[in-house]
Amino acid sequence: MNVSEIEFGEWMAWTGRIIWGRIGDWVMYWRALGRHLCAHWAGCGGRMLQVEDLRKAFDAPDGTSQAVVDVPRFALGAGEEVALVGTSGSGKTTLLHLLAGILGADSGRITYAVGGQQVELTKLSEAGRDHFRGQNIGYIFQTHHLLPGLTALENVLLGMSFTGRKADKGWATHLLERVGLSHRLGYRPGKMSVGQQQRVAVARALANRPSVVLADEPTGALDAGSAAITLQLIRDLCGEVKAGLILVTHDLGIAGRLGRKVELAEINRAGRQDAEGVPA
Repeated sequence: MNVSEIEFGEWMAWTGRIIWGRIGDWVMYWRALGRHLCAHWAGCGGRMLQVEDLRKAFDAPDGTSQAVVDVPRFALGAGEEVALVGTSGSGKTTLLHLLAGILGADSGRITYAVGGQQVELTKLSEAGRDHFRGQNIGYIFQTHHLLPGLTALENVLLGMSFTGRKADKGWATHLLERVGLSHRLGYRPGKMSVGQQQRVAVARALANRPSVVLADEPTGALDAGSAAITLQLIRDLCGEVKAGLILVTHDLGIAGRLGRKVELAEINRAGRQDAEGVPA
């Protein structure tokens, strides 16, 4: 082998190291970019909520453990509307309470993508879950749970007190105007109809400009006309703040108006076991 051949071989080896080094750099770059994008899923149409192997059980009167929620996997996209449909006792409310952090899970993971970060709700303390909910989640109950001694405006402002931010009277007034109650700002709940009370509750749930709204049978106590109006208001306000929506209902007519319908029995193994008569 002459000198030229040796130099050529060394040059090839050097070139190979450079090329493969560059490829390695690009691989590392794309991996880092992928992790960065995952952290920003909520803002670019990805999953803003991911549930994995979520379980919750309660003690039955006979002392046995009764599984209520056993969900292997569930996801909500950023700004997505999902109707969770199920019969009474199927675990709908329990699942919603877990997603809101009102209840702690026995096992599994609930992960939110908010503010450019992945937050695993199931790793937070009760106080941490409360703080996260106040900052990022709007909750609408079947019954309004308004404070009777406060006006409509004061009830919505109260919803802002859990965010740690300064109350925004202008935003609260805007929300009540959007739900058609600009003429009821100073009215207490006892002076409003059931439908009006629920619309105040909707406005209160949007007070913190949440990333996701969880609605537990929000139209269950309303007549058909009021239910349709309330549902559309919820959808419109979620769209305005770009919040995802999970709405629990047993009404297929209501469920059919949302972008995606999920039968709880399809994702909750505990519910399927109960239906089949097998101990959970």
